[in-house]
Amino acid sequence: MSTSLSGRIALVTGASRGIGRAVALELARAGAHVVALARTQGALEELDDEIRKAGGEATLVPCDLVDHDALDRLGAAIHERWGKLDILVGNAGLLGVLSPLGHIDPKEWDKVFAVNVTANWRLIRSLDPLLKRSDAGRVVFLSSGAGHRADLRAYWGLYGTTKAALDALARFYAAETQNITNIRVNLFQPGPLRTAMRQKAMPGEDPMTLKTPEDAAPKIVEMCAPAWAETGRLYDFPQGRLLAFRDPA
Repeated sequence: MSTSLSGRIALVTGASRGIGRAVALELARAGAHVVALARTQGALEELDDEIRKAGGEATLVPCDLVDHDALDRLGAAIHERWGKLDILVGNAGLLGVLSPLGHIDPKEWDKVFAVNVTANWRLIRSLDPLLKRSDAGRVVFLSSGAGHRADLRAYWGLYGTTKAALDALARFYAAETQNITNIRVNLFQPGPLRTAMRQKAMPGEDPMTLKTPEDAAPKIVEMCAPAWAETGRLYDFPQGRLLAFRDPA
């Protein structure tokens, strides 16, 4: 499948490190203009340097995803500059505390939901008109086995619940845009990768035994290409397979 993205506009959240950074670089190498969103200005500037070294271009957006009004302004700014958006990669997320559900502070619960779920809904709300202006709008949200695996792990309730909600959000958006628009909406399940979030969750694990965000990024970029026709599906990176959601047994 061709992944030439010359002339396409791609927004990546959580672009300053980990999976988001790797995807932003891969999109730029494929020819896309990357709108890189993250909280840290310095890390974004380092990403911009790498993108320029690779011959690409980027627009930096220092923004905290909990600033939902800023996401509305972002949609307006993209409309004013480009009039469309071709690609949205909703990567940013918080792990939150690993704890029994009854011990989680309500402020922590609200914060993780604000980033992992509500911010992605606000992005859809802000960017849907721009994606519809694209000849091939492509949306990829980062899923997790913590939200849909059959053997749910104790103490992962906060993170897993937000990822289950994100899965549902993406699938509803896919259903709403299927057949009547050029938008395709899918989920990507990266599995265990060598990221800061994984290290925080599994501090005793040897990170050198894991694949890297750079290993996963090319597949995510493939899912962003105009040639990608699937929608409402989940790509499981550890299995190397595109999966369909199904009813419980």
